[in-house]
Amino acid sequence: MRMDALDGIIVFARVAERRSFTAAALELGVTPASISWTIKQLEARVGAPLLARTTRSVGLTEAGRLFLEQVTTGITYVEAAFDAAQSLSHKPRGLLRLSVPFVAQTLIEPMLKGFADTYPDIELELVFEDRFVDIVGEGYDAGIRVGEMIAQDMVAVRLTQASPRMVVGSPAYFVEHGKPQRPEQLEHHACINIRLAGGAVYRWDFVEPTGERDTRPFSMDVKGPITVNEPGISLAAAQAGIGLAYNIGVVVEPLIRQGLLEACLEAFMPSSPGFFIFFPSRRQMLPKLRAFVDYWQQSTRFIQDDTRQTPASGKQRR
Repeated sequence: MRMDALDGIIVFARVAERRSFTAAALELGVTPASISWTIKQLEARVGAPLLARTTRSVGLTEAGRLFLEQVTTGITYVEAAFDAAQSLSHKPRGLLRLSVPFVAQTLIEPMLKGFADTYPDIELELVFEDRFVDIVGEGYDAGIRVGEMIAQDMVAVRLTQASPRMVVGSPAYFVEHGKPQRPEQLEHHACINIRLAGGAVYRWDFVEPTGERDTRPFSMDVKGPITVNEPGISLAAAQAGIGLAYNIGVVVEPLIRQGLLEACLEAFMPSSPGFFIFFPSRRQMLPKLRAFVDYWQQSTRFIQDDTRQTPASGKQRR
């Protein structure tokens, strides 16, 4: 193997990801001319052009696409090696990329200023999305999801307690329309629908008590004047008196305490397992991620070291 075989691979990957010499240069802290020279040297060693360049765009050649597919995994492991070595430092630092569901936005927003002030060496990047995310393949340090939505090969750390789901509306809405006493009565109420990432409209889940301890789960479609793709907007619409919204208790409880929303149908609501932050079991929990978890738990007054393996592993960590 040639001693210079690995030279320029990171540069090539950044140009391929950004589709721009200039953007890659800014990210790596070098000049575009340096990027161009490095790519030319790499192409000379490979023996084939890897990038198709015009005055307006940069694309991958067929050889470039094949080359990128082969080196991406290796780059991930090299970067993980650097992260693991840097984790020996006790000072949290560096870029912390998190995939966060829209529904958790109202939980994270109040802590952002304090976290930034407490950890000035951490650059926090939050990507709000509800789709399934391959956090390793897509370059995230961790993801936040409701416990039931976490892949089985992840290690997860609890962020919030389990809480019931809730149907909520504004006090003014209930004064005008009354509160439904059973889920079936939602047919006569304006409900705010949420369209999921896959395109389907979320069906509201309920449980029907059938005995002293038994319940029957069921779900139903609801109708109303608005459909949104983000739970925070549905809560804003509910506060405005447009209709009823469906969400997780831990998310809406602060709004209820402020008198902005009221709950209904409490006896028919299923439980949510709460939010967890998850990351691959093969990687260490780096100081920057540990700092985020600790600050979250302190800021939400929920301090519980409840790291667990998801069901496939059959193990728990405490």
